[in-house]
Amino acid sequence: MRAGPTAAVALLAALLGGGAALVAARGAGYLGHASRTVVVREQAPLGDAGPPVVVAKPLAGNGFQPAQIFARRAAGVVTVVSYFDQPNVPGGRGGQGSGFVVSRDGLVLTNAHVVTTAGQAGVTERARTVYVQFADGDRVPARIVGTDLFDDVAVIRVDPHLHGVRPVPLGRSASVVVGQPVAAIGSPFGNTDSLTVGVVSAVRRSIPSVTTRYDLVDAIQTDAPINHGNSGGPLFDARGRVIGINAQIRSGGSSSGFDGVGFAVPIDSARRSLDEIMRTGAVRYAYLGIETNDLTPAVARRFGYAAPRGALVVRVVPGTGAAAAGLRAGGRLESFRGLGVRVGGDAIVAIGGVPVRSAEDVVRIVATRLVPGQSVRFTVVRGSARRVVPVTLGERPPAG
Repeated sequence: MRAGPTAAVALLAALLGGGAALVAARGAGYLGHASRTVVVREQAPLGDAGPPVVVAKPLAGNGFQPAQIFARRAAGVVTVVSYFDQPNVPGGRGGQGSGFVVSRDGLVLTNAHVVTTAGQAGVTERARTVYVQFADGDRVPARIVGTDLFDDVAVIRVDPHLHGVRPVPLGRSASVVVGQPVAAIGSPFGNTDSLTVGVVSAVRRSIPSVTTRYDLVDAIQTDAPINHGNSGGPLFDARGRVIGINAQIRSGGSSSGFDGVGFAVPIDSARRSLDEIMRTGAVRYAYLGIETNDLTPAVARRFGYAAPRGALVVRVVPGTGAAAAGLRAGGRLESFRGLGVRVGGDAIVAIGGVPVRSAEDVVRIVATRLVPGQSVRFTVVRGSARRVVPVTLGERPPAG
């Protein structure tokens, strides 16, 4: 279940808006208490049109050697400096984060919030001027290729003729496990080429986005210290492969520093964003149009659902594919073991034949298998009855 409004505050790890850190206090549900807005994204089509990303070999050996990771990978990590007004204008808006080179032709991955004003009040703007500073201190201009505000990913490009590039290899976040060692390289508080180490504290976290009202799913939680300015930088595994993009810290009370809980965008999601931006210039997301809560065995027994696990539909957005298909939201709010449970509606137990065991599974399954406009069969239970409902997915509304 989602945390309540008193949950710890998720902070941007980059300095934006004149150097002030942005704060996102979205512990409660976006459209209601203790609920998730269920949104889904399309899978990037397979093909040979993607950018050249495989550029470096994993480090040899199975031991965790942070000094070796830094020596072999620091040259591929950069500082990203953004100006939303003209550079060097007194009182102008600017920010600084981190990034990393992923191709020999100068593609760099970073966070969208490093090069846009997403998450701040008003219309989201892209930075007017972006520079990339390399480990040797040399700074070159960069161009924003595209952004994915929903996954907080941005692709920028530098001219490799202006400065040599040292791409780093991308790993697979799906294989990350709790307890494995990790290393983060970036520019906290403008201190370039900073290395911190830790372990993966948790995987598949669903966290409030700092750039949109939708959750970011499958985030990697780490205790490797990351601070303001680390945003957009790489989180490496023991073999020097990027498994995530450092994006947020979580801090309790009045503290604005790192309290041991950091989050990274999973690199598998960032790969899809990169591929689609390079292929089409934008990232399109499918949209179902419901909110769900987890269906657990205890809730199923108490309220008579004919399945022990799934995703309870608690709200259906009018005018969406879910509404057109007749998916039914629970109309009765019950108190059960200290939780508010909205029952009487549908519980999704499978999508396209793939089992659903939680609310987050709805996002994960559709994100990796479906595209906007596609029709898929949802298996739902309504009390003791089971039915199959075809649903045609729409396209997610603009970020905001």
